[in-house]
Amino acid sequence: MPRPTAEIESGTVVGEASDGVEHYLGIPYAEAPFGKRRFALPVPASAWSGARDATAFGPTSPQSPYTGLAGTYLASTIVPGDDILTVNVWRPEEAQGAAVMLWFHGGAFERGTAALSTYDGFPFARDGVVFVSANYRLGAEGFSVLPDAPRNLGVADAAEALRWTHRNAHRFGGDPSRITIFGESAGGAMVAALLARDDLRPLIAGAIIQSGPLDAETPRRAARPTRDIARALGIPPTAAALREVSPERLVETRDRLVAGGTFLRGAPGFAASVDPASLPTSPRRALRTAEVPVVIGTTTDEYRLFLSADALARLNGRAYALLAMAKRLPRGTWGAYRRAFPHASDGEVIGQILTDHLLRAPAVEIATARTAPTFVYEFAWPSPLPELGAAHALDIAFAFDALDDPAAQRMTGTDAPRELADNMHADWVRFAKTGDPGWSAFDRAGRIRRYDAVTEDVPLPRAEALASLRH
Repeated sequence: MPRPTAEIESGTVVGEASDGVEHYLGIPYAEAPFGKRRFALPVPASAWSGARDATAFGPTSPQSPYTGLAGTYLASTIVPGDDILTVNVWRPEEAQGAAVMLWFHGGAFERGTAALSTYDGFPFARDGVVFVSANYRLGAEGFSVLPDAPRNLGVADAAEALRWTHRNAHRFGGDPSRITIFGESAGGAMVAALLARDDLRPLIAGAIIQSGPLDAETPRRAARPTRDIARALGIPPTAAALREVSPERLVETRDRLVAGGTFLRGAPGFAASVDPASLPTSPRRALRTAEVPVVIGTTTDEYRLFLSADALARLNGRAYALLAMAKRLPRGTWGAYRRAFPHASDGEVIGQILTDHLLRAPAVEIATARTAPTFVYEFAWPSPLPELGAAHALDIAFAFDALDDPAAQRMTGTDAPRELADNMHADWVRFAKTGDPGWSAFDRAGRIRRYDAVTEDVPLPRAEALASLRH
């Protein structure tokens, strides 16, 4: 049986097909960002002659596998090679004018890849969507703040992937005016960053932000990870100096710097930074006025992916005092969360405050301020695995209808409720097709969708505690 082909702007790609879905993997959307192009803006991929095999995922951005508690639950896939700026496409065989979804993976801006098995786009294409996933530069390669290089190169890569999707969607039966961008964790932050840019907003029909931080750092704060790497290597923090060091050595140096870090005294992480050219304002501010429908939400217990039971047991009043000082938390916060979680340990209360301060409160804040349709959710189903609860990243397998995936089962277990996956995945597809996920937009009544053993619309949970975080 002949393999399927697609004619795109740069040439012919040859993929594979099964059960009414075609997929094309590892398609370059930009040139490899190494050699002379290292620490430079992405350049659209050159054309090729002949047919290009598109049956394997492209190389991953330089990184190391997850370690510690996150490494227990999150899979790592590392593919060697330089051609890291690639996209993958799944399409219904008979697609014409279909909605398009563009996925950005998470990984704290220094890990992750679109090649993870949980991110297989088959379920979306099966349900009538053209699904695209993209890799982008990570870590020092993508988020360094250097005096002789553009900032936010990872965001620039994502922007180029969005432009590529807009230019090529029709070649896969997709409608370029119906692109929904979505992502989780750092991928959700990437979605928010793209929405913050006036030049990109016309390309975006809708957005889904899953557990995504909405703030961008100042350049000075965002420069800390690369500055620390350069200091450890004994070189100046410049692109010229870093180009003399292999990407692998930069990753190794970063790993040494973060080893042994704690909840309160960890090394600073990579982040997007406010920059006139690439990110003119914080996404948290820009999202208030962005006239694009948005789905936004979190899991109930985000912190449980990062804080083990032993770590939680060590957190006490002194730890909270340090946290409150570092995050400038209002005075009434502790009491409000103690009332909301009367049976929780001090560590669990601190973890919940951290979850809400970083993710949930900003999401509700922008939902309250926006006039464009905004749909808020909370993923509350607790994993059966010990101490995990409704942790960060648990919801991905449900949104992707991927409960049979062994990598996903590291978090979900083998007997997760399929009805919940059916509901969440269908809501994501419905939103991409119609701009409405199937529940009421957030308003003064403050109702949200709660994904649990029973999926239902409920008043905003723990509203008093959330209000205590406002200055």
